[in-house]
Amino acid sequence: MTPQRGCLSLLLVLLVHYTNMLEDNKIHSLCSGSPGIPGSPGVHGSPGQPGRDGRDGRDAPPGEKGERGDRGEPGQSGVRGLTGDRGDPGEKGERGSPGECAVAPKSAFSAKLSESRTVPLAAGEAVRFDKIVLNEQGDYNTETGRFTCRVPGVYYFTVHATVYRHSLQFDLIKNGHTVASYFQIFGNWSKPASLSGGTLVHLIPGDQVWVQMALGEYTGLYSSSKTDSTFTGFLVYSDWKNSSVFA
Repeated sequence: MTPQRGCLSLLLVLLVHYTNMLEDNKIHSLCSGSPGIPGSPGVHGSPGQPGRDGRDGRDAPPGEKGERGDRGEPGQSGVRGLTGDRGDPGEKGERGSPGECAVAPKSAFSAKLSESRTVPLAAGEAVRFDKIVLNEQGDYNTETGRFTCRVPGVYYFTVHATVYRHSLQFDLIKNGHTVASYFQIFGNWSKPASLSGGTLVHLIPGDQVWVQMALGEYTGLYSSSKTDSTFTGFLVYSDWKNSSVFA
């Protein structure tokens, strides 16, 4: 081998050796430098240009109708609006057909004591006014002397008694309870005296009203061909509204 080729071969070996060390970053400098100062952050770049609008898409055929969704929850009620102005009067309607004639409920009676009933009556006994003057609805019973309510409402009852030979005290009774009492002293007069009284009573169907002797010694209830003792009652107004049930 010639000296020139020997040198060339040595140079190639050294070149390969140092090349590997450079790649491995294993070259040790005899004089190591200090780390450099970090550089300043770079300035933001300017905004890019807007892109172009894309092309319009093609019209696609309508899709199939979807299933109906569930019913939503009811919303909250809105605030009540202000009352509007009153509207103009409407046109007069046609005359209606005639309705049925309504008949107000009725109940009334009047009865008087016959001469055969003027014997002394016991205390607590109902007076039986046995001669009917008026009793169209049949609400008064001459056998018992009692009125029985059929139409609910307010009634007026009145008693006119002829007092003779004895003093008289009687009560107006409703269902066994006294609602009014009346008294007249007889002072041995030669002619009969009189005692009258009345009151309003509210009744419901089935209630009964009658006249009753109050005391055994005050039984001077009298009747003759010239003077009467009477018991009368009638409906003032009914509790039924717009009723035509009873005539």
